[in-house]
Amino acid sequence: MSVYANGFVRVAGAVPVLTIAEPAANAARTVELMRRAADDGAALVVFPELGLCGYSIDDLFHQDALIDGCRDALSEIATASRGLRPLIVVGLPMVVGDGLFNCAAVIHDGEVLGIVPKSYLPNYREFYEQRFFSAARDAVPTTVTVDGKEVPFGADLIFEATDLPGFALHVEICEDGWVAIPPSTWAALGGATVLANLSGSPVTIGKESYRKNLCTGHSARTISAHVYVAAGYGESTTDLAWDGDALITENGSLLARSEQFATTDQVISADIDLDRLRQERMRMISLRDQAGDYSDRLKSLRRIGFSFGELNGDDDVLRRVVPRFPYVPTDSADLDERCAEVRHIQVQGLAQRLRSTGIDKIVIGVSGGLDSTLALLVAVDTFDRLGLPRTNILGYTMPGFATGGATLRRSHILMNSLGVTGKEIDIRPSCEQMLADLDHPYSRGEKVYDVTFENVQAGERTSHLFRLANHHGAIVLGTGDLSELALGWCTYGVGDQMSHYNVNGSVPKTLIQHLIRWMISNSHHSAETTEVLAEILDDVISPELVPAGDDGKIQSTEDTVGPYELHDFFLYYVTRFGYRPTKVAYLARQAWGDRSRGPWSELLVEDKRNEYDTATIEHWLGIFLKRFMGNQFKRTAMPNGPKIGSGGSLSPRGDWRSPSDASARVWLDQLAGGSDRV
Repeated sequence: MSVYANGFVRVAGAVPVLTIAEPAANAARTVELMRRAADDGAALVVFPELGLCGYSIDDLFHQDALIDGCRDALSEIATASRGLRPLIVVGLPMVVGDGLFNCAAVIHDGEVLGIVPKSYLPNYREFYEQRFFSAARDAVPTTVTVDGKEVPFGADLIFEATDLPGFALHVEICEDGWVAIPPSTWAALGGATVLANLSGSPVTIGKESYRKNLCTGHSARTISAHVYVAAGYGESTTDLAWDGDALITENGSLLARSEQFATTDQVISADIDLDRLRQERMRMISLRDQAGDYSDRLKSLRRIGFSFGELNGDDDVLRRVVPRFPYVPTDSADLDERCAEVRHIQVQGLAQRLRSTGIDKIVIGVSGGLDSTLALLVAVDTFDRLGLPRTNILGYTMPGFATGGATLRRSHILMNSLGVTGKEIDIRPSCEQMLADLDHPYSRGEKVYDVTFENVQAGERTSHLFRLANHHGAIVLGTGDLSELALGWCTYGVGDQMSHYNVNGSVPKTLIQHLIRWMISNSHHSAETTEVLAEILDDVISPELVPAGDDGKIQSTEDTVGPYELHDFFLYYVTRFGYRPTKVAYLARQAWGDRSRGPWSELLVEDKRNEYDTATIEHWLGIFLKRFMGNQFKRTAMPNGPKIGSGGSLSPRGDWRSPSDASARVWLDQLAGGSDRV
């Protein structure tokens, strides 16, 4: 199944080896590369500025023979494009009216759809374009005749696909993208989603990084995809050098880049997520407000419709990285920066809450599991930052009917090694009294471990924590994480869903695991603490509310609700982008279908690098959708806590406002009806 069926479009940037002032030779190279890109499934191929003759030919631009040769080359390329899928964008000089213009020609299936002149002509340092060319604003005609056909001419053209929703191309040329308000800015406000920049751009020290910042920043500001292609090998080196830089960016992210200073032809490609751009623009009301401010100008943009034709194919593997852990970077430098930032946000949030309340103590339940461990570590960092004694952190481990010896031991070691006040309260007597009051079968000796049995324990723990906070003049620090809130895997009200403040409420389970791995790898704590952290990471995630079975197997959360690494993936794409379930499943298959494809964090050991087949992904996605929609009432009443990252908040006061009575039916039907297309 083609990537196009899931809201993506494949775009390419082509950097041919140029032959100076030989349009026919350059046309042949262009045809060769456009066919290569077409065979690769691309829908758009962008070539460099003035690529049919060379950017560096100076006064030869005014030679009629060369201008005629470029026209002939354009015709050859148009003819060769018949029957091919992609739009082809090539650069050439063209005489229009009384002026010579630096142009980009947009070609599809044998026809030139439009000609775009350069708007801003550099005339400083090494550039002398005003000696040769007229600017777009100087053009009187709005059409030009190409091969006997009248086609639109101007910098105000948007090329819209009638059979690929969301694909709308705007083209500009080199300097147009370096000015304060590029022409493509207006086009993006007017609906263009893919922006192409044909560039000459000789290379000088530092320019490579500047181009990257320019392209990623422009795509972020305009919420668009951006294809930038600069001139490369073959341009004249009389006074300059050329590196053939080509970049594909999307909403601030770099998706693909060419090899710098290559001496052979290059074609780079990436798959643009049109759905993502649409969703982001739909949410970004300020962008729509600005479009309204300039509506008169935007309404004057000319739109040229065309049809790609057949978009099906066997190009099923996405030409972009789909992170397995969308909340966690794989690059070690990025991971270090992300983890440090998360830590600072959590610490600052708790510090401000303590400062604003005038309270200098907290009460926290320490289970020896992942969530309470991270919350405790955040509390320690916060008290150190505020200059408060760690003994003001009152940690309580509260064993119940299924608490294992290992977790109980870890709880005590953790509290002791961190220097907090640690105590143990056995909740079994109070739970037994509650179960007896309820006339629960367990109180009569029956092995009935139902939800009541579990929630009596969770409720007793929370009840103790709140009364302990009253007694000591403290606040209860919550430990439940974002993943549990999404799945409703928490006991409502008098249970682990409630606290006075929760530093983990915006942190998904997979990020908690990586935060602890990061702390271990960077030796943030003593050897004794670090050893316990490693044990916690290696243990099964369990609420420890149901006694082990006859086989000795303890209660496992992931056996019941599914793998957290999949649920965090689903959560991110459902809430952050609002994707259809079939697209979420498709992306999950791209990320998790083959463990050998794509990068892994070096902190994740080999035997933790999992993969899942389509049936497994769809099964757990269905479970996620049911639980997510059915447990909104718990999130509606969630306590305060700091937002950590994009797609990382379910607070009804922040990112996520949803009715508690909504049905999951439309999402489940879409998943079931489209599963054969995933």
